[in-house]
Amino acid sequence: MKFDRVSEAEIGVLIEAFYARVRQDPLIGPVFNDAIHDWPHHLEKLQAFWSSVMLGTGRYKGRPMPAHVQHGDRISRASFDRWLALWRATTADLFEDGPAAVFAEKAERIGESLLMGILFHKDRAALLRAEQAAAASPAWSPDTA
Repeated sequence: MKFDRVSEAEIGVLIEAFYARVRQDPLIGPVFNDAIHDWPHHLEKLQAFWSSVMLGTGRYKGRPMPAHVQHGDRISRASFDRWLALWRATTADLFEDGPAAVFAEKAERIGESLLMGILFHKDRAALLRAEQAAAASPAWSPDTA
């Protein structure tokens, strides 16, 4: 029987089931497994995050963007697409259509925001490296041509 409502208990079941799938996934599993050193603690944070998102509890006090940007060199659009596909499958397995659709909509917006933040950071970092390289090399002038 699927859950027809969202509560702390159901969010806990979802987080456990979803991240069990993530950890086994050939595309995104290695990224998560390399980045997360204390899975029980991380799962607690994720449950607090989704409790805040879905129930408005305000339990989550973290900053997800810096953590994702830190691993941005290993995260791509395909990574987020796979994460979302696993999320949709897990929520569909556990929840009735209504709650599953709300979870999917929220996850889609969150994933897009994180991906845009990572891409913005990558672009800024590339621009900064180019500026530093230009500053380190002698400027072009007609006399040096």
